[in-house]
Amino acid sequence: MNPLLLLVPVALYFPALSAQTAMDKSFEDLGGRYVREFPELSPVGATVLGDHRFDDRLDDIGPEARGRAAKFDRRFLKDLTAIDADRLSRPNQVDYALLEQHLKADLWRLETLQDWAWNPLNYTDLAGSAVYGLMSRDFAPLPERLGHVASRLIELPRLLEQVRGTLVKNRVPQVHAETAVKQNRGVLSILDNMVQPHLAGLNADERKRLEQALAVARTAIDTHQTWLEKELLPAAQGEFRLGPQLFDQKLAYSLQTSLSRQQIRERAESELSRIRAEMYKVAQEVYRKKYPYTEFPADPSREYRQAIIRAALEFACRETPPPDGVVETAKKSLETTTAFVRARDLMTLPPDPLEIIVMPEFQRGISTAYCDSPGPLDVGQKTFYAVAPLPTEWTATQIESFLREYNVRSIHNLTIHEAMPGHFVQLAYANRYPSTLRAVLSSGTFIEGWACYTEQMMAAEGFLDGDPLMKLVGLKWYLRTIANALLDQAIHVDGMRRDDALKLMIEDTFQEEREAAGKWTRAQLTAAQLSTYFVGVQEHLDLRREAEAAWGKDFQLKRYHDRVVSFGSPPVAYVRALLLDETVPRRK
Repeated sequence: MNPLLLLVPVALYFPALSAQTAMDKSFEDLGGRYVREFPELSPVGATVLGDHRFDDRLDDIGPEARGRAAKFDRRFLKDLTAIDADRLSRPNQVDYALLEQHLKADLWRLETLQDWAWNPLNYTDLAGSAVYGLMSRDFAPLPERLGHVASRLIELPRLLEQVRGTLVKNRVPQVHAETAVKQNRGVLSILDNMVQPHLAGLNADERKRLEQALAVARTAIDTHQTWLEKELLPAAQGEFRLGPQLFDQKLAYSLQTSLSRQQIRERAESELSRIRAEMYKVAQEVYRKKYPYTEFPADPSREYRQAIIRAALEFACRETPPPDGVVETAKKSLETTTAFVRARDLMTLPPDPLEIIVMPEFQRGISTAYCDSPGPLDVGQKTFYAVAPLPTEWTATQIESFLREYNVRSIHNLTIHEAMPGHFVQLAYANRYPSTLRAVLSSGTFIEGWACYTEQMMAAEGFLDGDPLMKLVGLKWYLRTIANALLDQAIHVDGMRRDDALKLMIEDTFQEEREAAGKWTRAQLTAAQLSTYFVGVQEHLDLRREAEAAWGKDFQLKRYHDRVVSFGSPPVAYVRALLLDETVPRRK
């Protein structure tokens, strides 16, 4: 090369590359500014995220705060218009789409859905997380974290007073008010179990300040409990069903998929029929092991198939953990599932610590278990696989129903989903994605879809030596996923009533009464969320088939899994584009 050419600006020879680099820098600066600024809108959310600049503050939820949030969203949306997304690198095109979608969704929630006015669970979670987020992980010295707990507890009366002034009582649905009544006092259990035991380790001044803050908080919680029970609950008469317009809008923001509500329903109904037929085949195998001389009819009726599937599932339902041993059973299951993933070399496992815990009281009433991963700014901190204990008020019949649903094999499936190689593994890698913006803007559909995909993948790889009962339980869990999607829209759009919902769950998808009753409550509380499981797993299964076809003989499962989780948690459509080198889609 002529050395004189080195003196010529690179842009003259590579103008497109230079323009892309400049546009990428503009967008990355914008994304960095967003990551720095948005946590201040919710100090409690910032703590959970792993941003600890605001650990001594408690959220403001009044009208001025909502106005600031909406102004913030509009400012960043306006700034995004100065960025030409087509001139960005492919990873930045994905991040651009995620940020734009997130800002629009937040504005829609604030101004159209207005759940701040009618959903008290937003605030029971906020109050509980304000303390739990500081105490659950050792991200800073204990005295420092306890000092921040004291600062937040002193502000708790102000927050709860704002809650009482923000909620419009006659817009609050009855089921939301009932759940808030149950959750509110859960903050006290956090104070008793996670804060009170550490008082003795503080110096005199620190201890006195925290003791005073605890007293203030307990009084505030009691006052709020009285208001919830005596004022909110009797006045709560809002409609929990969103209706078609709001549901479709929320579904679009939640799923970020090309599938319409009708397409989701049609696909779910088709899968329901297919999986029930597959369950009958596996059930025959299970039944013949017990009764080897059984002859099955060539064209069995639906009732006959139903009876055989139930009879086969009964063998699994009899192997239950003790009522006080669900958490311990989950711990043993984690050892089993981890050993299987390692033995089959299904994917690279992260080094992060994982602990199985009893679900905190303020989080109960919605699901049986969840994975509580650290925020993307607290990479490497402990992940919690939380399992709800059996409610003390349950009858012996209700306890039996729950344990039959969460039998030993079901807990294996639960552990696969929540921990190994489901949420725990995937989120540990998502938190490590180089773009912090990508790490904080996750897709619930990708996350839940991955966890459901791993259930089916583990069964296909022969988990528990291909035990047919494990296969049958796994298929039943997939039926639950299918039912979730059907229930979601049937309840919020079509007006499905409790009896019909329970019939779908108990008869069509073989769920026990306690699981079905709990899911009915959850469906009322979480519109559009239950669809994420089914849509997500469908997209993940489709993606794997496409990768197998594209890579051909070079397809290798570990490589595939490691690559899929390496992109963070964007919607599957963006992962497909990055994985298979396709055009990054632009969503409206």
